[in-house]
Formats: sequence, structure tokens, C-alpha cells
Amino acid sequence: MHGRKKGNLFVFIFLAILGIFMFFPVYLTILMSVKPVEELFIFPPKLYTLRPTLRNFTDMSEIIRQNRVPFSRYIFNSLSVTVAVTVMQCVVVSMAGFMLAKCRFKGRKFLNKIIVIAMLYQSNMIYLMQYMVLAKLNLINTLYALILPSVASPVGLFLMKQSISQMPDSVIESAKTDGAGLFRICWQIVMPNQKPALMTILIFAFQSSWNMQSGAFVFREEYKTLPTVINQISTSSPARAGIAVAGAVFLLIPPVLVFSATQKQVIETMAHSGIKS
Repeated sequence: MHGRKKGNLFVFIFLAILGIFMFFPVYLTILMSVKPVEELFIFPPKLYTLRPTLRNFTDMSEIIRQNRVPFSRYIFNSLSVTVAVTVMQCVVVSMAGFMLAKCRFKGRKFLNKIIVIAMLYQSNMIYLMQYMVLAKLNLINTLYALILPSVASPVGLFLMKQSISQMPDSVIESAKTDGAGLFRICWQIVMPNQKPALMTILIFAFQSSWNMQSGAFVFREEYKTLPTVINQISTSSPARAGIAVAGAVFLLIPPVLVFSATQKQVIETMAHSGIKS
């Protein structure tokens, strides 16, 4: 018993140190957002501020307000892209993952290999091809240019396919025997037992789409997303470094809220969603 207490204490200390290490970048971001400009360039940097201020946030709102496009328009663009990409990506990877995991058809193994290979390529490697396709479809300078390329996620599809593969085939065969079609099996039998994978994909999709830069495909001011505008403001002058950090804090809030709302459900479903044949 005494040895078990020592082991639990060691695990607690290790997790505490790990938690502090992971929270440290967030602390620095929040700290720098309330520092005055003259304290941002002090070297070595200090882990505290002598004169905390909210001037960076007010300056950010004032600069954005000076644009001919209202601040609410940028927020609307970011929310529209984020919601559309998150919902469509979850739907697409769910159906595609089910077909690749539980349906037997010619070329299935070849498609799985393509998905694994696609995970090796970053978006900047296929940027030129994406731009050419979107230009042919007349989607440049529209929100569709940001939404459609992000719907297909090789990482999300791979995670969903691996998660569905762990489900016993006997459950699906029983549903087929009862007359259920593939669409009904996918959404009424398989997906309710894939909540951990769905929540994980939802978090990844929300985070990537919320922080999406629109400068590569969107050049009209009224269609730009909030991260793009904040990045333009911060890179225009070194004196606006505080505004850049304030913008980073503003962009950090929605993903944190989404993760906090889904974390409990992910943990509960991972603990109780086991299926035995």
C-alpha cells in the first residue's frame, strides 16, 4: 500500500509538471497580450508585467474598425467557413470511413494506400494545383474556395476508418439480415458508437478551419476571414506586435470553448462505448 501511494504521488507530480509545461505557451500568449509595447521587446523576456493594460485589444478593434468592411463581417466569414467545414468534414469522413472499413469492393486496398500517402502532403505542396482547379471553377474570391478544399481530410478519414474497423462485423451483418440498408447502418448503428472519433475529428476540423488564412484564394476584403485580417495588421509594423498577440488570444477562445464542451463527452464515450461480439 505504501509503495502504491508513492507510485500515485510520482504520477501526480509527473502529470502536474507536464500540465504546466503544456499550459506555459498559453500563459505567455495571455501575458504578452496585456503587456505595453515597450515591455514586449525587453530581452531577456520577463514572465510578468509591471503595467498590465488592455490597450492592445482596444487598438486592435480600432484598427479593424477603420477598414471599409465592418468587424462583424470578418467574424461572419470565419464562422461560416468554420461551421461549414466542420459539419461537411464530419459527414464526409464518416460515410467514407464506413465504406472503406466495412464494405468490400474492388480497389479498396488501393484507396487506403492513397489515403495514407495523402497524409504525407501538406497543403502548401498542392497549393498550385488547388488554385488551378478553383480558378477553373470560378471559385476564387469566394468562401467556397476556403470550404471545399477542406472538406476532404485524409487524417480525419484515416482516424474514422481505423475506429470503425474495430467494430465487430457481426453487428453489421445482423443489421443487414434485418433488412437495414447501408445508409441506415452507417448513421443509426455505426456512428452512435463512434462518438470519440467524431468528437476528435470535430475538434481538429474546428481548430484548423477557425485559424484558416484566406489570403491564398481570397483577395476581396469583404470575403476575408478574421485570422487573415489580424495577420495583415500585425505584419504591417513591428509596433503592432501587441495587437498580433491580442488577436491570437481572441482567436484562441472559440477552440478552447469547443474543446471544453466536447472533452467530457469524449472521455465518457471512450470509457463506455466498447462493443463486444
